[in-house]
Amino acid sequence: MSSMDMGQLTYLLILGAALVGWLLLQGRSRIGRMLQQAAAWGLIFVGVVAAIGMWEDIRTTVQPQAASSVVTGDSIEVPRGYDGHYHLTLDVNGVPIPFMVDTGASTVVLTQADAARVGLHPEDLNFYDRANTANGQIATAPVRLDSIGPFGDRNFRAWVNGGEMQTSLLGMSYLQRFSEVRIAEGKMVLVR
Repeated sequence: MSSMDMGQLTYLLILGAALVGWLLLQGRSRIGRMLQQAAAWGLIFVGVVAAIGMWEDIRTTVQPQAASSVVTGDSIEVPRGYDGHYHLTLDVNGVPIPFMVDTGASTVVLTQADAARVGLHPEDLNFYDRANTANGQIATAPVRLDSIGPFGDRNFRAWVNGGEMQTSLLGMSYLQRFSEVRIAEGKMVLVR
């Protein structure tokens, strides 16, 4: 603990002691009632701290899951997710992989975990290529996917992200295979 942290802690302890002392002097005749209220506020504080600490778990449990995409004929309808993005699960080498549609990404980029799921082991890849992202430059490894999507796209070029990434990205190299990309009424429609 630095001297700055120690000074701040000392200040807070003195301030807290002064507040508790003032409350005790003001409510000498009602000590029992004050202790009940203090306990209630303490429990509220602990509950708020616990909720903040578990927010990610609570959020994923409480928020509704996005509806699945629908493939009909030569089109895919992708509903907008709860987070405002379009999420699409495509079979890659026969394995369902969740993607976030990213028109700002020029290519299809797999997370290392997704790459391993489809048989491309990150420890065997050569991360020599570079990509510029909103978070700076990252290392990438070029790969070839045997198959991707419901329309039988074969021998598809993609990249594996060398850094941390939450979900794989479905970029323009896949979207440009469609003759029409339309966004309306809370859904994205991709037409071949």
